[in-house]
Amino acid sequence: MRNLSRTGGSNGLSRRSLLLSAAATMAVAACDVPAIGPIGGGPGADRSRPVAVALMVPGGGADEERNTLARNLENAARLAVADLQGVEIDLRIYQTGGSASQAATLAARAINDGAQIIVGPLFADSARAVGPVAAQAGINVLSFSNNPDVAGGNVFLLGPMFEPTATRILTYAASQGRGRVMILSEQSQAGEVAERAMQRAAQRTGASIVASESYAFSQQGIVDALPRISSTARSSGAQSIFLTANSAGALPLLAELLPENGISPSSFQYMGLTRWDIPPATLQLSGLQGGWFALPDPTLTAQFESRYRAAYGATPNAVAALAYDGIAAVGALASRGGSAPFSAASLTQGSGFAGVTGVFRLRADGSNERGLAIAEIRDQRVNVLSPAPRSFAGGGS
Repeated sequence: MRNLSRTGGSNGLSRRSLLLSAAATMAVAACDVPAIGPIGGGPGADRSRPVAVALMVPGGGADEERNTLARNLENAARLAVADLQGVEIDLRIYQTGGSASQAATLAARAINDGAQIIVGPLFADSARAVGPVAAQAGINVLSFSNNPDVAGGNVFLLGPMFEPTATRILTYAASQGRGRVMILSEQSQAGEVAERAMQRAAQRTGASIVASESYAFSQQGIVDALPRISSTARSSGAQSIFLTANSAGALPLLAELLPENGISPSSFQYMGLTRWDIPPATLQLSGLQGGWFALPDPTLTAQFESRYRAAYGATPNAVAALAYDGIAAVGALASRGGSAPFSAASLTQGSGFAGVTGVFRLRADGSNERGLAIAEIRDQRVNVLSPAPRSFAGGGS
């Protein structure tokens, strides 16, 4: 998938230097993790011996960005191991280099090494390759991906999902009388996936999708689509504009051009499916002031980041928390023992887990739901309008 990025200017997000990038993603980010029942297949736990856990991370190659992500994931996982009480984890690191074929090979090696569960890999193609290898051995996979196309069977996703995020935002919008929504998405695979997730989410909320518009995923594509987008927004009776774009892509340009073309945030409530606080420079965009987005519990996130900085001297990437959550959940479930401590039935218990950035639970289809806060950008700062839940009411799905 291609991505739009902007550099230069006082805040690093100047419209004039909007660039096309070769690849992008739409989204990708202490408290104890309570045991909630027996995780997926694999050997039964012998509590007299360490639990063998394979951590698959995208490092080991020439791509320094992937190596940095790998270090973040490994560091956070080791923090989780150190925090566990009553169970010992034998954490074994497997560097995939971001390669799906290498990930599959290493999954077979990890299983041969005695892994009882696999945490990772990060990228969807690697998770897709690892799943069948692990399934043959009855091993479950807790991938850091958020791509629903790779979820299911023995692959469970830890990454933040579009549909639950959209459900949270649309529910809040309806409660605030802003539930007549127009979706604005880019013409790309990720944009199409995001729009479908938003349409499904709306069916479970008091909000309604009254219109949907898209733009070609380029600077000129956005400019060409603006008259049509503006006309549809005004004629549809929409109260809110729900954008799928992220800060590394079209969001900065849209934030500048939409108000200039009759779609002012004073007339329409802007809402975002992605994190508008990453990078922090996004908060400075004038067009996004008053905009709403969802994010993990800010208080818990800050606590985790503080602990990580104290241990490693740097602020973690948002994905690092996923590694902590995965390892801590494995440890908590292992501490309960039983003949199948890592069975799929336990992963999908409705009460979920308490992660380092908030509560989360895994679904039977391999997707997940996370407890999210609703925030508004106000005076270039994050202002929480609706706090993240600290537990789930009712069962999971």
